[in-house]
Amino acid sequence: MTIKKIFPIIGLATFASMLGIGIVAPFIPLYARSLGASGFMIGVVLAGYSISKAVVMPFIGNYSDRKGRKLFLMVGLGCYALLSLAYIWGTNVYLLALIRIVHGMAGGMVLPVARAWIGDVTPGGEEGTWQGYFNTVWFGGMGFGPVMGGILNDHFGMSAAFIAMGGLSLLAFIGVVVFLPEVQQLKSRQRPKVSFKKMGASGVFRGVFSLKVLESIGRRSFFAFLPIFAGVYLGLSTTQIGLLITADTVVTSLLQAPAGKLSDIINRRALIVIASFLGGLYMALTPMTTNFWWLLSVIVIAGLRAAITSGGTSALMVEEGRKFGMGSTMAMLSMAISIGEGIGPLFGGVVVDQIGVTGNFYVSAGMMVLAGAIFLWFTRSKKHAVPAEAGAMGKGGPKSVVIGEEDVG
Repeated sequence: MTIKKIFPIIGLATFASMLGIGIVAPFIPLYARSLGASGFMIGVVLAGYSISKAVVMPFIGNYSDRKGRKLFLMVGLGCYALLSLAYIWGTNVYLLALIRIVHGMAGGMVLPVARAWIGDVTPGGEEGTWQGYFNTVWFGGMGFGPVMGGILNDHFGMSAAFIAMGGLSLLAFIGVVVFLPEVQQLKSRQRPKVSFKKMGASGVFRGVFSLKVLESIGRRSFFAFLPIFAGVYLGLSTTQIGLLITADTVVTSLLQAPAGKLSDIINRRALIVIASFLGGLYMALTPMTTNFWWLLSVIVIAGLRAAITSGGTSALMVEEGRKFGMGSTMAMLSMAISIGEGIGPLFGGVVVDQIGVTGNFYVSAGMMVLAGAIFLWFTRSKKHAVPAEAGAMGKGGPKSVVIGEEDVG
């Protein structure tokens, strides 16, 4: 099957599963608190998801390159559905922490495998375009989820939010089982042999991995304390703070597709570096804001930066995936993000304790600029960091890497 037939199925499954996660994610700290969790245990509950996901993703990506992708995607989505009931039945904070760890392991089977599947069937020269579309449904699901979760929680209680997550995940599971055929593995002479050692020796891989870790630390550190700055320093209402967070996600989601297409026609390396400096700019400007509208305009820059970075880095990793194994490469990309997301709030907390909330924003800004500089250094020998010409592999590039059973032998 071609990308145009595969993408709607994976896109809808990804949107539904991310919408389900987004529904419950903002309320996990409140749920943990209701079970008597201390501040430290709330941190453990939140970090458990990202840490367990980061640990399993390299193994899942490797196995999906060798065994196929459909099984892992089905298991991950099936676990999402079952875990919704586990959340409801969780009676203490330790059980909740365990559930979050298992949830993270299931998450390691969904996002990187789905992204790799898209990479498998992406035509040459269109990597940014299709990764941009994928990022749109991913961010879209995560962005609309909290709004839906808030409505469900206010009117029907926390259990309704968990049930909604389970129902959406079940629909995604059924869609994958019924409508999505397995991507046949390439012939052994064509399929890249997974080697994390060779992957780690690639300047592009090291540059993207380092960039995603550092920018995720900076971004999570920034947004962890943005509500405190907005509420305490600017006196904004909780509704206004919610609108700021939503604006970032919505802008990021809406700009994913055009940013992805842009990365197919303009030097990706340059775009990523520019986006990193945009990240430093909006974070450094934040302490200077004095009202909601000024802060909102800064947040719009944040969304623009995220879209440009996601499109460019995803496209580069698709190219790397064709050399080192698509599942393994995409898993390492997601792992880098998870590492940063796990460290970010803790790092920000230490900085805030030492130099205050506004000082944390400046440190986060420096982290973003450092991420761009390190990426620039690692990719300095990359000759073309721009989309390969379509004609390099035949007119229009490889229309699909799907090979029929008769070709596998």
